[in-house]
Amino acid sequence: MRRLTVLMTFIAALALSSCSSTGQSIIPESKTLLSTTDNYSIVWVGGGQAYTYVNGQYERSESNDYSFEVVQRRYGNAWKSVKNMHRIHPDYDGKSGPREQTMFFGLNFQEVDGNIVSTLKSTLGSGAGTSDKEFREQTLQFAAEGISLYAPYNTFRITQHYKYEEGLLMETVELFKLKGSLEIPFIKIEETAQIFRPVTHESAPTRFN
Repeated sequence: MRRLTVLMTFIAALALSSCSSTGQSIIPESKTLLSTTDNYSIVWVGGGQAYTYVNGQYERSESNDYSFEVVQRRYGNAWKSVKNMHRIHPDYDGKSGPREQTMFFGLNFQEVDGNIVSTLKSTLGSGAGTSDKEFREQTLQFAAEGISLYAPYNTFRITQHYKYEEGLLMETVELFKLKGSLEIPFIKIEETAQIFRPVTHESAPTRFN
């Protein structure tokens, strides 16, 4: 019974998060169409495995897994990313929002006392982060916006490992309740994505057989 209660709370909280992001413009408005000529564009394609925190440990929640694509545009020390998520598991019941969701993340980096710090504005909330100068190891933390005070989380933390030489991004997304300095875990998602960049082909890459 306790496990069912925790799972239902998880679903309800995600629904609140989904509603907060779909009730507003996802991507910032602009009269200029986005392109790949004035920035360094990367596409990340991957999936996330979901875990719920139950009885002091994380347990798999396969029906809440998702696949995703991220279009990340790096304008020097400013990044703009659009993430599309797809929950395709047949047991997904839709209670945590639409199977298809879109989110925007805007990052601005600067050097402060020798450290690379960032400010974040996204459809999920606003916060700050840290990174190294090559953007290989990055952590972002921000308060969740538009959710109930009774929701079992109020904070997001994203930990990223950019493995450029391997063409991989390893990312952990954590949702937890922050009370002062105390963190109460709720759920986490372990993401893995491959990097894609523009290429040319000597011939058609695929053929009808």
